Amino acid sequence: MEKNLHIYNTLARKKEVFKPINSPFVGLYVCGPTVYGDAHLGHARPAITFDLLFRYLKHIEYKVRYVRNITDVGHLENDADEGEDKIAKKARLEQLEPMEIVEYYTHRYHKNMESLNVLRPNIEPKASGHIIEQQIMVDQILENGFAYESNGSVYFDVERYNKSNNYGKLSGRKLEDLQSNTRVLEGQDEKRNPNDFALWKKAAPEHIMRWPSKWSDGFPGWHLECSVMSTKYLGEQFDIHGGGMDLLFPHHECEIAQSKAANGQESVKYWMHNNMITIGGQKMGKSLNNFITLDEFFEGNHEFLEKAYSPMTVRFFVLQAHYRSTVDFSNEALQAAEKGFEKLMKAGETLAKLKAGAESSVNIDKLTSNCYKAMNDDLNSPILISHLFEAVRIINSVNDGKEKINTDDLDNIKSLYNTFVVDILGLQEDKLNLANETSLTGDLIDMILNLRLDAKKNKDFATSDKIRDELTKKGVKIKDTKDGFEWEI
Repeated sequence: MEKNLHIYNTLARKKEVFKPINSPFVGLYVCGPTVYGDAHLGHARPAITFDLLFRYLKHIEYKVRYVRNITDVGHLENDADEGEDKIAKKARLEQLEPMEIVEYYTHRYHKNMESLNVLRPNIEPKASGHIIEQQIMVDQILENGFAYESNGSVYFDVERYNKSNNYGKLSGRKLEDLQSNTRVLEGQDEKRNPNDFALWKKAAPEHIMRWPSKWSDGFPGWHLECSVMSTKYLGEQFDIHGGGMDLLFPHHECEIAQSKAANGQESVKYWMHNNMITIGGQKMGKSLNNFITLDEFFEGNHEFLEKAYSPMTVRFFVLQAHYRSTVDFSNEALQAAEKGFEKLMKAGETLAKLKAGAESSVNIDKLTSNCYKAMNDDLNSPILISHLFEAVRIINSVNDGKEKINTDDLDNIKSLYNTFVVDILGLQEDKLNLANETSLTGDLIDMILNLRLDAKKNKDFATSDKIRDELTKKGVKIKDTKDGFEWEI
């Protein structure tokens, strides 16, 4: 079991040897969804990326506390400090209570994640359940001189903070450049500086979601929740904070500043960011109205989709690219992923039937070592998958009698397959495909092929060939074996 994991630390801008603060315990915090609409492919990428990390850390025998938040308050339109809360807006349009919206879309998000075989985090806190803790952190920041009250709202003083710290260290931006490129927007005159961000906002009369505080009836700023909930459940210093690249600035930059201003130290040791899913070169997201929901992928109900794609095809599609590279959506790429995934699953079925001999002509130890090297190299899932296809080649070659495998190597390749395909990549037989294979259609194909076997035994080769040819036309691939037959659609 190798633990020489290197991960790319966004803050250091390089790969670093992963050394947990409190080994063997690992604290992992990931920014979760804002639950005001159905999850789309852009939501799937961070979920799958950090599920891969979670699975691998556990596999190399770390005890992981994985926290992924639910944003259900304070996230305003266009990620600004003015405007309408995204959830409140949805509630107003649908004439529901905001928490009805939250519960409905949280349930749908969980259902989508289960379809993708994304493991649940250990803790999934909601921002609305931590209002008191957020008020306490605002008080700490005020007491330490890095925030100010204005007309019932409290803002973080970015310029004051930057005098003794480095605001912009995560994103590589300089405050001077931000100031010169920032225009003062209407409604921001209560701020000392346009770059200051809200810690607590006084609620306008029409604002539905509000809580009492010493400053005003209001609500917390969006950035505050992650600083509060991450340190509450993982401690004032923890190991890894993850999220999408789009959150790097300003969200994560503000988190660093808030935590340092409140606690006197930075809370996160390693920052990890997955890149975007794009469509036609543009980020896929709700704000650009170019997104495809996961349910639409699974059902094929979208104008951009040529067909439905199973949850495991979507998962494999995401894992085929390194998490720090962009992935551009296309039907061609998804269909290629579908074929690759089916090839892996078919190899697993073949592997279960292999029988060992006395000799072996394969090197499974080297293949296993290469798989670990790929994962230890910043979770390089595409390289891992390339090694797994070498395992597929070996499995099929042994099955066809072209190579030999002994008992030890057969046990080792089964262990490799289960470890890396099932446990770490989280790939499994699609429930829909599994249902199809055990359905009436599957039973009928078995029955027809058994009739073909009877025809062959009776030397009725004309009938045997006709059955084979007709099934082939219908897309059924038949392989005769010494024990009978195998088939796939």
